[in-house]
Amino acid sequence: MSRVALITGASRGLGLALARSLAERGWALVLDARGSQALEQAHSELASRTQIIALTGDVSDAAHAKALVDAAKELGGLNLLVNNASILGPSPQPNLKDYPLEVLERVYRVNVLAPLRLIQLALPVLKPGSRILNITSDAGVEGYAGWGGYGSSKAALEQLSNVLATEHPELKVYWVDPGDMNTQMHQEAFPGEDISDRPPPESSVSGLLTLIEGNLPSGRYKARQVGQAEVQP
Repeated sequence: MSRVALITGASRGLGLALARSLAERGWALVLDARGSQALEQAHSELASRTQIIALTGDVSDAAHAKALVDAAKELGGLNLLVNNASILGPSPQPNLKDYPLEVLERVYRVNVLAPLRLIQLALPVLKPGSRILNITSDAGVEGYAGWGGYGSSKAALEQLSNVLATEHPELKVYWVDPGDMNTQMHQEAFPGEDISDRPPPESSVSGLLTLIEGNLPSGRYKARQVGQAEVQP
């Protein structure tokens, strides 16, 4: 039976790059994204390689989250949950003194509460030794001006992951900084700037695969340094 992965935010960027690599390795996939057209394109591309269930929706919606986990059950349970979907917030990023709180609530619902909801729903169908990968950011540990909303949401996700790893030693829980990437979200963070010098998201996939297929302990990692087997402080 194929190993099964659920990947959120899988229609482009890092999520799609990881889905492609897992499909090549024979994983069955449950994929999520907000945009139906891009997700349909991803489904069409990958369906010839492996079994795919693609569901369009908002990860912060409870019914959609349940549908994703139910789809994983249909495929036989989960070996891997990747919480990759997130939102940046306003573009350009405002300083905290000007940050609209109603927008910050939305950022936290998508970047923190939605991953936790999916984890809560998925725990009963995660097989022993399964992996949970929560995609974070250096903005979650560094104090970048203008990144207080997104960065603080990623800091919350990191600590949530840290506690989860302690509470569930039977699983491998990783919170992973993929590094700067040439993605749509990164472009939104720097409107009008040329970000073509940033590495493509594929450059971070190798490290993720090492975590998924290896036996490194739960912890915080930088995707491009995982080959050095160093847990980041």
